[in-house]
Amino acid sequence: MRAPQLVGRDDEVDELDRILAGARKSQGSAVFVVGEPGIGKTRLAAEAVSHAYSAQMVVLRGRGSAMGPAVPFRPLTEALLAVGRTGAIPGDGELGPYRSVLGRLVPDWSDGSAGAPDGSLIVMAEAVLRLTAVLGREHGCLLVLDDLQDADVETLAVVEYLSDNVSRQGTVLLATVRNEPGDAFDLAMTASRRPGCVGLELNRLDLPDVRRLVASCLAADDADVPQETARQLWENSAGNPFAVEELLHSMVSGQHLRKDADGWRSVRDVRAEVPATLARSIISRTDRLGPGGRAVLSVAAVLGRRFPLSIVQRVAGVDDHTLLTNIRAGVTAQLVATDDGGPDWYRFQHPLTADALLSELTPLDRAELSRRAADAVAAAHPGVPGEWCQLVARLRLDAGDQLAAARLYTEAGRRALAEGAGRSAVMLLERAEHLVTDGDVRNRADVLETLLYALAEAGHFERVFELAKTLPSHAAGLDPARLATLHLRLAWVAHMTGRAADGMAQVAAARSLLGPDAGDEATAEPDAVAAFLTMLSSGTERLRAAETLARRAAVAAERATLPMIACQAWFGVGTIARERDLAEAGRIFDRVRVLAEEHRLGIWRLYALCGLAGNAWLDRADTTLLRETEQEALRAGAITIAHNMEASQCLDVVLRGDFAVAADLLTECLTSVQQLQLVAMERYTRMAMATMAAHQGHRAEMDQQLAEFRLIGGTDSQEYPLTVGLARTFCALLEEDGPLARTELDAVLAAQAANPTTFYLAGQHGMHLLLSVLDGTAGWPEYRALIETAPGRMRWNRQFGLLAEAVLHGRDGRIDDAEQAVARSQQLAEPYRMTQHLGLRLVAEAAFADGWGDPVGWLRRAEEHFHGAGVTAVAIACRGLLRQFGAPVQQRRTGTDRVPGDLRGLGVTVREFEVFELIARRLGNRAVADRLHISPRTVEKHVASLLVKTGQPDRQRLMDYATNRLAVP
Repeated sequence: MRAPQLVGRDDEVDELDRILAGARKSQGSAVFVVGEPGIGKTRLAAEAVSHAYSAQMVVLRGRGSAMGPAVPFRPLTEALLAVGRTGAIPGDGELGPYRSVLGRLVPDWSDGSAGAPDGSLIVMAEAVLRLTAVLGREHGCLLVLDDLQDADVETLAVVEYLSDNVSRQGTVLLATVRNEPGDAFDLAMTASRRPGCVGLELNRLDLPDVRRLVASCLAADDADVPQETARQLWENSAGNPFAVEELLHSMVSGQHLRKDADGWRSVRDVRAEVPATLARSIISRTDRLGPGGRAVLSVAAVLGRRFPLSIVQRVAGVDDHTLLTNIRAGVTAQLVATDDGGPDWYRFQHPLTADALLSELTPLDRAELSRRAADAVAAAHPGVPGEWCQLVARLRLDAGDQLAAARLYTEAGRRALAEGAGRSAVMLLERAEHLVTDGDVRNRADVLETLLYALAEAGHFERVFELAKTLPSHAAGLDPARLATLHLRLAWVAHMTGRAADGMAQVAAARSLLGPDAGDEATAEPDAVAAFLTMLSSGTERLRAAETLARRAAVAAERATLPMIACQAWFGVGTIARERDLAEAGRIFDRVRVLAEEHRLGIWRLYALCGLAGNAWLDRADTTLLRETEQEALRAGAITIAHNMEASQCLDVVLRGDFAVAADLLTECLTSVQQLQLVAMERYTRMAMATMAAHQGHRAEMDQQLAEFRLIGGTDSQEYPLTVGLARTFCALLEEDGPLARTELDAVLAAQAANPTTFYLAGQHGMHLLLSVLDGTAGWPEYRALIETAPGRMRWNRQFGLLAEAVLHGRDGRIDDAEQAVARSQQLAEPYRMTQHLGLRLVAEAAFADGWGDPVGWLRRAEEHFHGAGVTAVAIACRGLLRQFGAPVQQRRTGTDRVPGDLRGLGVTVREFEVFELIARRLGNRAVADRLHISPRTVEKHVASLLVKTGQPDRQRLMDYATNRLAVP
């Protein structure tokens, strides 16, 4: 029973219509329709073919085949043979030498030559591409390759070439692929991300669509399909269209769904009968294999959809010949097929086959087969490594041994976490938690010990906090060491969420339980966790104390052979070592990586990569490892690590001046970290958002983000100096308020002295030196002291340090040295558009005064940049300095749109509005004149004009009006 209409694919059909229309305009595409077996890939392709024929497009169709040996280019050959049957074979004049190349696919087209040189797949692919171009030159061409997962590798190579090149002609390549691991699926996923390619992943039907599908099959209206029938079909089929049709056919043929005068109605209990009906249709096929074949497949069904023949043989107790005979019969009957897991592995063609076989077993038979299967796997694979652990856990559960299943799921979860698969670890451990009875304190503690850690790494902090509340009841009767471990897990969660005080309380509870005489194996973890929490706290000796704890933990962990704790501790040491030497920090992070890989500790390998990625970014502005680590963390389910890498990349985009891109990235990042309650990450994101506003000269937006930052504990946090040095300082500089910028940087130095952090881009190692050199409060001693530090050599900081060096050389009359320093600074500043120009604007006056460099050229380029960016104050300052230097200045007549409409209606000019903005900040005439590089007398004239135009009685009232009008804090 098949539906005559395509149901539930309206969006996909619309997309295909759009693509076909584009092809008729010589704008081709490659489309990969991906989905599970029975989801409707071929039906959708048939719909596309129908629409293409209606539009007079040329259609070529071929199909991969899993039957028999692989035949090179089978789908393409089938598609091209259709051309011959239509008589539309292009001649040599149209295809040139490529016609004979196609002779490898269609022998009639061969001229007897060797064809493509050395059988080149590229030449073959180009020949197919040119053929479709010729065939589709009038109305376009649609090339459909169905069941690409069954195609040969040569065909896949041609498809890849076509997908890269069809966009330049009127050809649509439409391929259907199962979403099962394999070369074809990998190709579809990779190609879909390329320009000119589209991936259409077909999802299962929802309940309304299933009802419409049933109505189509029954030639009835949707309302005529009984709601309970539609729901049961949806639940039993999981929304798979093919399964719906098969189940519906069983219902109708079995008279469970019948049509009478009142329409279609269910005449029996659908919920009880539909699975049995489907099972009988499958069982009837398995019965044809004989009792031996049925028994072998029943054992296989107990093992799951995929099964290894070696285990099936042990459980079934048959010899090699009997086993292979029955399996081959199953393959012939299309019940099972070989699996990619290896030569020993097979799979059921459809999961319903295994379910049907299991439904025929009695509970006792199934439990006994499950017990024997679990024993067989354990005997064949001692220690049940890898996926065997999960399989044996399920088999023990099916055999009725709930406690053994819980222990195995716990072990599987522990391994998954160690390998960095956070999401999988949570799933397995929660399954174990549900199996442990409330009174089994020891086994429940085993589960919780790893589950708390896994939930934190996967970002499920609400669930952690829920479990923390139940800890006293779950932990009653535990020995002190086990209870201490649970407290330390909660302490680590507190560190990850930025709650230092809560974490220290948990560490103190753990130390109290362990006692003062505990050995290395007991003290290593408290010290390691305490080291990270100490880094989050405040105090001048914070980092020194944290490093002492971390090194002590590392030594103790290595003595006690605790590799995970050793990784944790050394990672803390590496983080702190950045301040001394990036190379030393890199060696420590690499030590963590090697140790983690040696002991298969995937999470700590990711942490090590985080450290190395951070070093590469700080040292060279290289974000490659940041991106790679983020993607690897996402694949592993280590959400917090992924967001850490994401936030660093967001700040990098801000510093590079790609503000439109940064805005989208930061909004997405903020939403995620808020949902996960990652307070420290939220502070970092808010800091980056404030920096983004500041680097555009948007003070109001910056202040809004900083207010949000303070609400989440930002004032006393590690991120606070960054908000001052990267945000407030630069906002002041872009307002041409040098004294305020110096004040802000002085605040950074004070904050760092009181509470040193492991963030090094706040200005104390770069911009502060430059401004101090410019105003004469710093010289060569301060410069030399800075460049000897690791933070002073980080790329962002070094750009400003080199400018300071240039100014000092210029003052000493070493012109060549000054110009070389500026050149090196500009090279380092190349990724950072805004600071590249701002730095030159800052040193231009010194360069002009001391006779070095190209201050006029620098100011012209800076003025152009800041005018285009809408940073008026700096653009005006550049023009003013150019006039002072005697250089001609281009008059800017634009900027009227910056004046609010109501003020523009009063006749306020652009220059008057610039004065208006500055007096809103309570600046006197001299200060305004300095900012705008005009005379105080000119400022007086503009203020007088503003008084008349705004109707304010005096300057004080005008300042109040300006402050309120512009919402200046």
